[in-house]
Amino acid sequence: MMDGTTGIRTPWETPPAPGEAVEVAQGVLWLRLPLPMKLDHVNVYALDDGDGWTLVDSGMNTRRTRETWEALLSGPLGGKPVRRVVATHHHPDHIGLAGWFQREKGAELLTTRTAWLFARMLTLDEQDRPPPETLAFWRRAGMAEDMLNERANERPFNFADIVWPMPLGFGRLTEGGTIRMGGRTWDIRCGGGHAPEHATFWSRDDGLVLTGDQVILSISSNIGVYATEPEADPVADWLASCERLSTYARPDQLALGGHKLPFTGLPMRLRQLIDNHHSALERLERHLDTPRTAAECFAPLFRREIGPQEYGLALVEAVAHLNHLHQTARAVRRLNESGAWEFSRVG
Repeated sequence: MMDGTTGIRTPWETPPAPGEAVEVAQGVLWLRLPLPMKLDHVNVYALDDGDGWTLVDSGMNTRRTRETWEALLSGPLGGKPVRRVVATHHHPDHIGLAGWFQREKGAELLTTRTAWLFARMLTLDEQDRPPPETLAFWRRAGMAEDMLNERANERPFNFADIVWPMPLGFGRLTEGGTIRMGGRTWDIRCGGGHAPEHATFWSRDDGLVLTGDQVILSISSNIGVYATEPEADPVADWLASCERLSTYARPDQLALGGHKLPFTGLPMRLRQLIDNHHSALERLERHLDTPRTAAECFAPLFRREIGPQEYGLALVEAVAHLNHLHQTARAVRRLNESGAWEFSRVG
């Protein structure tokens, strides 16, 4: 399948069925695991190392996902042991079962230091109610008072709800390093914006690129700011990462992403991601002709209705884009009488 305007091709029109695999190259299997959300799947990859497998990402810790893994291990993976799990980044759908593979299957975990520290910290940070810092962050973002009061008295999402406990110990992956997987040598190149120190892998031996969530077909990864670092500018990190990774991209490379379908046309896709975010920033800047809070900026950013399930991700992404405009002197801000930041366009 091909988009005639972009030159982006998807060699497979349908993903592997649950419990099945698609061989995308010799010794490289594409697997798909379920997610309990609107984006209802995550792609993972199994690379044949001869005496066992290296897995790239692992899915969320749910009973359904563990059952899917057991079917995969005894089916397409042929009963060979999983020796290593490589986590591209710390988000639950990618690192959620790394600890399970370590404890239950005897695998080694390889990831970047930042990814491991974030995942380990968040699994240990279990909360019964949102802490004051989170409530203050939501207020600053302009969350409606009734929603804020409701959330203040509810148990929040906890990383530990869907991530298996992380044992001590991991192997560190670093920018500029290499790793041997599936009979290939891969260059490790890290990106940012969606997740700090997000690892991608570029094969020296053929045209495969394991992109995780740094480059995905047809959707842009969420770029959010959270109470842990409320003044962060992940949009700047994202744009810089896309520009830098573009220097390694070729049209013939097969990009194996964390969601959606594998595709070729990586340079064009990276350019789309860059241009789309610049366009979103321009729309947002025009929207600030009238002072707005983050909660009032969904329309120019997403250009569709945001439902309750998507509200949290939309809010943190709106804060990220407003932070970028503020920190690049394209917007100013002031605290309104409700304690929320209102942003206005400069000039």
